[in-house]
Amino acid sequence: MISASVQDTERQHLQAEEKSMDIFKAIAARHSYSGEFTDRPVPRSDLEKIVQAGMAAPSGCNAQTTTFVIVDDAAILSKLADLVPRPVMRGAKAVIVCIAEHRPVYKDKSFGIEDCSAATENMLLAITALGYATVWIDGVLREYNRARQVGDLLGVPPDRDVRIVLPIGVPKDHCRQREKQPFSTRAWFNSYNGRKDGKQL
Repeated sequence: MISASVQDTERQHLQAEEKSMDIFKAIAARHSYSGEFTDRPVPRSDLEKIVQAGMAAPSGCNAQTTTFVIVDDAAILSKLADLVPRPVMRGAKAVIVCIAEHRPVYKDKSFGIEDCSAATENMLLAITALGYATVWIDGVLREYNRARQVGDLLGVPPDRDVRIVLPIGVPKDHCRQREKQPFSTRAWFNSYNGRKDGKQL
């Protein structure tokens, strides 16, 4: 006869496996979306879930240096679209602005960029899981002082860095994740490129 404690443990393992499958489905479905959005709004309850996922990401020394401004006001969204010249910004029903703090947290080292990137990946998966779409916008912010202009619009302190913006909405078009290189071309066990003693295995 199986004890109740063993049954509880097996049930927990099954629940964990089910949750893991959900995660892997979201990873496989996540893609960068630069198309048009429908007119359907993104409820604040969903935006809070998405940002909460970002806040749950790991950070160097648990310093939690990434902060967020969630924009769902139409007038501010329009101003953001003027500052960040990407067509996808025009139709977004919300934009999450990810802000990095570069203070040292381990000796003289800052992990602001790493922290912000980890938070962003969590949010990308949450956005996908909730049925929305987005694209990681970063490089354009580094040009023509755009990051600071966005920061000034949103009242971000001058010692913080607007690093990433995520325009969010319900996609009009169906897209898939772009093809990735095979596992064997990018990952190996025990040595780089599967080499041992200078020879490829």
